[in-house]
Amino acid sequence: MKAIGLRHYLSIDDPLALEDVQIDAPAAPQGQDLLVQVQAVSVNPVDTKLRSARAGEENPPRVLGFDAAGVVIDVGPEVTAFEVGDEVYYAGDVTRPGCNAQQQLVDERLVGRKPTTLDFAEAAALPLTTLTAWELLFQRMPYQLDGRRNTGKVLLIIGGAGGVGSMAIQLGRHAGFTVVATASRSESQQWCQQLGATHVIDHRQPLAPQLQVLGITQVDAALNLADTDRYWQQLGELLAPQGHVGLVVEPRGELRIGDPYKAKCIGIHWEFMFARARFRTADMIEQHRILTRAASLIDAGELRTTLSQRLGRINATHLRQAHQQLESGSTIGKLALEGWD
Repeated sequence: MKAIGLRHYLSIDDPLALEDVQIDAPAAPQGQDLLVQVQAVSVNPVDTKLRSARAGEENPPRVLGFDAAGVVIDVGPEVTAFEVGDEVYYAGDVTRPGCNAQQQLVDERLVGRKPTTLDFAEAAALPLTTLTAWELLFQRMPYQLDGRRNTGKVLLIIGGAGGVGSMAIQLGRHAGFTVVATASRSESQQWCQQLGATHVIDHRQPLAPQLQVLGITQVDAALNLADTDRYWQQLGELLAPQGHVGLVVEPRGELRIGDPYKAKCIGIHWEFMFARARFRTADMIEQHRILTRAASLIDAGELRTTLSQRLGRINATHLRQAHQQLESGSTIGKLALEGWD
C-alpha cells in the first residue's frame, strides 16, 4: 500500500526527509483494533520533532502521522463500539505506525465517530489538539466543561492561534471562562477572536501591563502552549493564589517551582495526550469518550473545526510542505491533506 515514510532523519528542506513509499498492508486486526482506510490526515509539532535531523536510519521506512479521519474496513474480535463502514477520527498511538499510510491499525478506545457535519479533512484537523486541550483543562486541571462554576474566572492561553490553542479557546469559552488568548500578528489575533476569545494580547510584549489595561490583575488558570521557560516567571506572578498552570512544551532548562508558585500553592499540570496509549492505562477509553462528546458538540454547532488550510493530496511533497510551515512557527490553526494519488 502507499505510505509516506522516512528512512533518514534529515532537515525538511532535503527531498529525502519524507518519501513516497510502498509498504505491506497491516495484518488483520486483533483484539480491540480497528483497521481504518485513511481518507485525510493532519500534521502536528510532534511529527516535526520525531522527524528532525539526527543520526539513525529506518528500514523499513518509519511512518509518522497522528491525526486522521477515515473509514473502518475491518474490526478485531473484541471490538464492541464500531462496525465496518463507520466513519471515524482519532490521534492514535505514538508507539505504533502512524496514519501517513492508506491503512492503519488503531485501538478502538482511542477512536471517535467522525462528526457528521464535517468532511474528512475538517475532522482530521481535530483529534490530537482536542484531546490535548480537553484533557488539560478538564482532567488534569480541576475544571468542568459544563456548568457555571467557571463564570467570572479568567483563563489565559499563550499561543492561542496554534492547533491546541485554537481548541482551548473554544473549550474555555464553552466552559464559561473569560478567555484571554495571546497572538502576535493581526491575522492570528483575528483568528483567536473568531474562535471566541474575549480578549487577545501580544505575547511578544510583557503580559501584565496588557492585562491591567483590560482590568485584569490576575488570572485563575493559564495554558502555556508556546514556551515554558520564557513565560514561567510572568505566569507565576500573574496567577491567582491556588490557581493552575498547564504545560505541554518541555522546558529547555530547570524550572524554579518555589516562590511565587509555592507561596501561592499553584497547581502545575503536564499534558501529553499519548500517555494513556503509551502506558496502556486502565482509562484509555477516556479518549474515545472525549472524541465522542466533542463530535456531538461540533454537530450541535458549539465547537468548530480548526482546519485553516488544505494542502492537497496525501503525498510526500505536500507533507514536506506541511512540516516546513509548522517549523516556520507562523501556522494558524491546522493543516490537512486529503485523498491519495
